[in-house]
Amino acid sequence: MTRHIILDSSPLGLLANPAANAEVFAISQWSRACIAAGHHLYIPEVIDYELRRELIRAGKTQSIAKLDGLKSVFHYLPITTPAMLRAAELWAYSRQQGVATGDPKKIDIDVILSAQALTMAVPAASIIIVTSNVRHIARFVPADLWTSLRP
Repeated sequence: MTRHIILDSSPLGLLANPAANAEVFAISQWSRACIAAGHHLYIPEVIDYELRRELIRAGKTQSIAKLDGLKSVFHYLPITTPAMLRAAELWAYSRQQGVATGDPKKIDIDVILSAQALTMAVPAASIIIVTSNVRHIARFVPADLWTSLRP
C-alpha cells in the first residue's frame, strides 16, 4: 500500500540541514527509499512555517535554500479552510478531554498539522506523520519516528 508520509519539523529540519553528518545522511537515504518504494512524502505548510521562521531568525540561508529545494522533491500540503476548521475542533476536543498539546493562548501547530493530515483526500489508513513528538500527534493521527518507519 502506498503511504502518505507527512513530515513534522524535526525530520524536515534534518532534511533541510546542509551538514554532512550521519543522521542527515540516514534520513536523506530513508526519504529516497520511501519515494523509490512509491510512497509520497509531504511538507505541510504549517511545518514549513515553523521551521522556516527559525531558519530565518538564525540566518541559516543554506538550510532555507535546501528547504526550498525539497518542495520540488516532496509534495507540498497547503493549509486549507477545512483543515483549520478541523484544527479548531481538535484543539477544543483535546482540552475538553484534559489532554491539551500546548499552551491555550498559543497557536497549536500539532493540531493544525494533524488536521492537515485528516483532511487529505487520500485513504486515512495510508497516512502517517513522522515526528519526534509521537505522543502529542498520535492522539489525532497515526504517528511514529522516521527511524521506526521502514520504506
